Amino acid sequence: MDEPPDKARPKPTSTGLDFYAALPTSADFRRLGNPAAYVPLPDDWVVGVADIVRSTAAIEAGAYKQINTVAAAVIAAIANGLAGKDFPFAFGGDGAGFALPAAEAELGRTAMAAVAGWAREAFDLTLRIAMIPVATIRENGHEVRVARFSPSPDVAYAMFDGGGLAWAERRMKAGEYRLEPATGDAAHPDLTGLTCRFSAIPASRGLILSIIMVPAPEAALEHFAALAQEILALGADGIEAGSPVPPEGPEQRWPCAGLPIEAKVWAAKTGRALWSSRLSVLLRSFLAHLTFKTGIHIGGFDPKRYRKELVRNTDFRKFDDGLRMTLDCTPAAADRIEARLSEAAADGIARVGTHRQNAALMTCFVPSANRSDHVHFIDGAAGGYAAAAAMLPGRDGKGSA
Repeated sequence: MDEPPDKARPKPTSTGLDFYAALPTSADFRRLGNPAAYVPLPDDWVVGVADIVRSTAAIEAGAYKQINTVAAAVIAAIANGLAGKDFPFAFGGDGAGFALPAAEAELGRTAMAAVAGWAREAFDLTLRIAMIPVATIRENGHEVRVARFSPSPDVAYAMFDGGGLAWAERRMKAGEYRLEPATGDAAHPDLTGLTCRFSAIPASRGLILSIIMVPAPEAALEHFAALAQEILALGADGIEAGSPVPPEGPEQRWPCAGLPIEAKVWAAKTGRALWSSRLSVLLRSFLAHLTFKTGIHIGGFDPKRYRKELVRNTDFRKFDDGLRMTLDCTPAAADRIEARLSEAAADGIARVGTHRQNAALMTCFVPSANRSDHVHFIDGAAGGYAAAAAMLPGRDGKGSA
């Protein structure tokens, strides 16, 4: 929801991560469609953005799971550098955004550069990265506001509002504020806890619909907020539309489809040869598979509890300078949602993009399997948010704008 900053609103003075941790959380996602639920970031914070160049070509080559992994790696590398401290971030399918206080800016730069270097070496993917001060974003007529959404008592996801994150991404794609990828030993990010073992999640209601809607340039905020409430209602009726994650959690097979990807994640963490990392992941994933199949507790790990937490802790919907959702829905529900979005686009309320596919993907960040604060990023399995974004007016249609 893009608007000039409110100069009458006092800016917060607390500049550390405690500022974000102290923000109240909301369990009511609909409430976060209201701009009044958001708080401006302090002036001396920075915003980081990352996105994969030519993601559409990678999708067509069947590499979307790799794309999701690289996007989540940006978040994982920073989280590990912060030793578990909460910070605001957003997973975008083929990219990510985040914000950090000035004291942690260098950590963010180093982590992003390491992930970009690793993405190039491991997957031959080009990850654009940039960092921009919040003060600079405000000087250019945009705002960065955050709120916290708790889908469960165990996790809280950041929601962004004000247009600042989207503006930062546009400037990065124009070649401004760009950072260089790391090389050599510096291109080994700490990706502890990043996994991709679950199989693709087939649609149970008919199809998986990826949705992106952002405010049109001249749209009144109240009109966009009202539209968001309509789309949320259409996407949460429980019968025709809802979360892609089944109540019992996604299926886990062995060997898992993501084994080659996770082996590269493990190699980045340990510095071991890829063949050694592959054997290690093969063994560890087999033991995990047995645990889930048998229900046996190992140490403090309870597979039944973990699955319940996993279902609750997913991010299948978010506000990220607009609304993004990954829905499992009937074709009829998808038709109604797309028809309403088309009307809103024609009325100048929103720019919209959607994409239909047969399954969803889950990428997981699990710092410790014995804790309940593991997070799970959801996207469509055949292009997802990247394909929906390519449909937005103003994009080049190739996912590389």
